[in-house]
Amino acid sequence: MTERIYLDYNATARIRPEVIETMAETMASVGNASSVHGAGRDARKTVETARKQVADLTGATPDQVIFTSGGTEADNQAMAGTDPERTLVCAIEHPAVLDASPTAMRFPVDASGVADLAALERLLSETPEPQLVALMLANNETGVLQPVREAAKIVHKYGALLHCDAVQAVAKIPVDFQALGTDTMAMTGHKFGGPQGIGALIVRDRDTVDCLMRGGGQENGLRGGTESVALIAALGTAAGIALDRMVEYDRLETLRDQMEARLIQITPGMQIFGSDAPRLPNTSKLMMPGVSSETQVMSFDLAGIEVSAGSACSAGRIEPPYVLTAMGVPDSDALCALRISLGWGTTEADIDRLVAEWSAIYDRSVG
Repeated sequence: MTERIYLDYNATARIRPEVIETMAETMASVGNASSVHGAGRDARKTVETARKQVADLTGATPDQVIFTSGGTEADNQAMAGTDPERTLVCAIEHPAVLDASPTAMRFPVDASGVADLAALERLLSETPEPQLVALMLANNETGVLQPVREAAKIVHKYGALLHCDAVQAVAKIPVDFQALGTDTMAMTGHKFGGPQGIGALIVRDRDTVDCLMRGGGQENGLRGGTESVALIAALGTAAGIALDRMVEYDRLETLRDQMEARLIQITPGMQIFGSDAPRLPNTSKLMMPGVSSETQVMSFDLAGIEVSAGSACSAGRIEPPYVLTAMGVPDSDALCALRISLGWGTTEADIDRLVAEWSAIYDRSVG
């Protein structure tokens, strides 16, 4: 049987073997990190080692790292308690941000998918005592990088706080929490080779964040509940590997660019969304003219290749991806969009098979 090819790393990455080993070894030990006896102290040491590893990867200090169950919880904690009438979110944010404050004002992006900072400043100037702005670092669909550092200066000028969802960016590009100037930042491990179910909220000033999970003083009172030592240790290992091997993404960027060039040659009218803006090195949002996203995903899946559509199904009705809609992409094109995201296990042979299958799918549709 032909080996399946996984090209949906933006959904979740393959767990690195070293991370599985760390998690298994830690699970074999006993100890609550809040206990004062020997086993508890050992568990605490493991947690704090991982905290430093995450801090090193994100350009933070260990005391700024609050462990959570993942990016969604981190986003929700950063957004909790804010007044939606004084909150602004970018139109292309992840649902973890959008749904955390569904009636918040939204500021637009341009046709390349980059946040419109002039529009953001205009809205801030018109909002009495703005409280919070949310702007992601890299979009999960297009991979387009956002001007977070520039936004932070504008946001702070109006006395508001800035939250940054960096879930897709961390470990794929250098991320420096201090230099970005954001007040809070979300990250998660499963996007870069760590386990699902563990992430962190990076916090500049603890007084600006509410506690969501109550029932204990863990994480300096900002996240109650017994700390999952094994998951935290695994996240730390993944963070350490990511920091050491970030140069791998140079190889992935080359593979991605070569793939796009080959697909353009065999697909008249194909679009690459956000290609004229800085992007993550592993992400490509493509449009195969005249072939629906669902047809593409199913066809690739039958051929043993796993990719993502990016479209959603609600009550039996297919809707265009809201990220592309925000970029002004016509529904007819958006409904033919596909996301391909590479990762540490991706090879040239994988891309060769993808290109060959893409050609076959397209030829069948136009033939």
